[in-house]
Parts: sequence; structure tokens; C-alpha cells
Amino acid sequence: MTLYHDLVGHTWDSGTRHWTFFDTALYAIGVGAGAEDPTHELRFTTEDSAGAPPAVLPTFATILVSRRAEPVFGDYDVSQLLHTYQSVTLHGPLPVAGAAVTTSRLTALRDRGRGRGALAVIDSRCAEAGTGRPLADLRTGLTIRREGGFGGDPDEEEPWERPVGEPDHAVGYRTAANQALLYRLNGDLNPLHSDPAIAARLGFGRPLLHGLCTFGYAGRALLHALCEGETSGFGTMSAGFTAPVLPGQELVVRIWERGGSALFEVRSNGRIVLDRGRFDRRAGAAG
Repeated sequence: MTLYHDLVGHTWDSGTRHWTFFDTALYAIGVGAGAEDPTHELRFTTEDSAGAPPAVLPTFATILVSRRAEPVFGDYDVSQLLHTYQSVTLHGPLPVAGAAVTTSRLTALRDRGRGRGALAVIDSRCAEAGTGRPLADLRTGLTIRREGGFGGDPDEEEPWERPVGEPDHAVGYRTAANQALLYRLNGDLNPLHSDPAIAARLGFGRPLLHGLCTFGYAGRALLHALCEGETSGFGTMSAGFTAPVLPGQELVVRIWERGGSALFEVRSNGRIVLDRGRFDRRAGAAG
């Protein structure tokens, strides 16, 4: 198998995404908004509720980037490609309706070692179509299993240590048994999340919940615990995907505050499923 190292630095157009409030509401419901109490989080799930002007969950930005235009980074088996890291930085609240143009760049192919594979790092910018106003920046880490050991630059992980003591916030969410079927309507139609035969072929007893769905649940917890639900305060959120989640399982988002920032992790069934989580309030945001 060969990785195409000459693609490092290559940029491409990830496409234009148009959306309306109904798309942002579908996303919000797809990451659990209103599931426990339909009268809560109405700003994200309805457009005409008194005292609840419509708004967009900040992690909606993660679905603005299409991977359909993404080049192939080598001749590896695509079943060995795993989404293992995600960050998103908001430049302000996302519009309830609009269009975004996204450009992406393969920033690095890092060597995680022969036993751990290679890491493709992709940086993307979403900008408002027509004006070019920046909306969000994203960094995606894709691990290519069995492709490490090529002698390239090693993986660079920012130091992260779980704080001693109990978290300042522990927010629990029960996902629905059909959560993956609902979330996939946002455009991620990977059959691993819907087809039992595909899940079994890859060694899983049943279809899995999308990693970005878990990421969205964590984003909701951070938004409410640290920003009082105000999207203007949401800055940067990042985490690594460490273990699969089955639809129907509970997610517990554990948050340790650090002034205007925080560390977090997500657990499910006693396992850490999102780790090395970081959150920073947006610079200049009130509060």
C-alpha cells in the first residue's frame, strides 16, 4: 500500500452547502435537542415559538463540509479509514438560513507508527457564499490503519491531562434507539450507521452512532453549561474519537472549567468515547 505524500499541501473545493431553518432544526433534533423535554431548546428546533428567536447549534458547522470532493490519499483499503479527531472554530453565530462555500487542504500526513497507522490532517474553511465572510474553520483527523511506519513526521498531540477531581459539570443524555437513522438524514449516509450487514462485516454487532453525532451532543452540553445557551459565546471545540457508541446508549459529558476555557470528555457504558476534549469561548464574546 502507498500513501500519496505529494498531495500534502493540495487544496480543493469541498462544495457549496445551502440550508434553511428546517435543515438546522433537523440537525438539532439529530443530536438530541428537545428529546428529554420538547419545550426546551426551542430556539434550535422551532422557528415560531414566542420568546425563542431561531438560532443554530454551533456544531452544525461540521456538516457543511462535504467529503465527496476529497481526494484519495493513497491506494489503501477505504475500510481502514477512521475519523479520529475533529475541531471546529466559529467566527460568530451561524445564520439560520444561508449558503457556505468550503475550501479544504491536506495539511499533513503524519506517521503514527507501524502499529497505529497514518494520520491525514485536513483543514477546511467555510465562508458565506457571495460575501466571503468566514463562518467556521474545521480540522479533521483521519487515521489510515496499517499505513504507519513510513518514516514521516510523527503525530503531534497537544498535551492533555485529565484533571484531578470530579468535573464541574456532568451532563447526561440518553440517545434514542433510532438516533443514527435520524442523524444520517443530515447527509452522512455511511451504511455502517444503518445497515446491519455492513456493521457485521466490519466486526460490529449492530450499526453504530455517527461520531459527529456524539460530537454534537457534547457541543450542546458545552453550549448550555459554559455559554448559557448563547451561540455568540461558542468559540473552539475539539476532541478525539476513541470508541464506538451504539444508538440507545447514554452519553455523559464531563466538563472541567478553566476560566474562559474547559477540558471535557464523553463517556458511554463506562468507556471514554470522546477524549482530549478542549473548549474555548469565542474571543470578544460577552459573559
